[in-house]
Amino acid sequence: MLVYRIPREPSTPRIAVWRKLRKYGVFQLADGVVVLPASPRTREQFDWVAEEVVEAGGQAEVWTAAPITRAQRDRMRTKLSEDRGIEYGEVTAAAEAARSLPDSAGRGKKLAQLRRRLREIDKRTFFPTAQRDSAEAALRAIAVGRPDPAPERARTEAR
Repeated sequence: MLVYRIPREPSTPRIAVWRKLRKYGVFQLADGVVVLPASPRTREQFDWVAEEVVEAGGQAEVWTAAPITRAQRDRMRTKLSEDRGIEYGEVTAAAEAARSLPDSAGRGKKLAQLRRRLREIDKRTFFPTAQRDSAEAALRAIAVGRPDPAPERARTEAR
């Protein structure tokens, strides 16, 4: 758990801290209180952010904490899973759109971008989601060069 308070002005350090915390995929308990499942990596991430907060003139402490009730744990797990599920859904949608790109070079470039995005999301995924499997399948479909069946279906249905 990271508990922090950072001055409102200048806003640049505060915005940078919040962007970094979003990148890490935190669960926000309250203003200035965020948590992640415990691991050496998440502890190190919080330590870095705490240093940034202090350097910006704020206060920060990193704590080891655990939810007391199953409901608290489930709420955190559900929220983190939902957030990652949305991100994986965005990758799936982008991959499906990329399948209809007319040139293979464009599809290949988009595939590389989406693979990088998938790896970024994977770094902050703490609980498995079905949406991750869908995103991976959509990327595989681009990689093997299967055409998007939607335009063919539309032509067939128009007849």
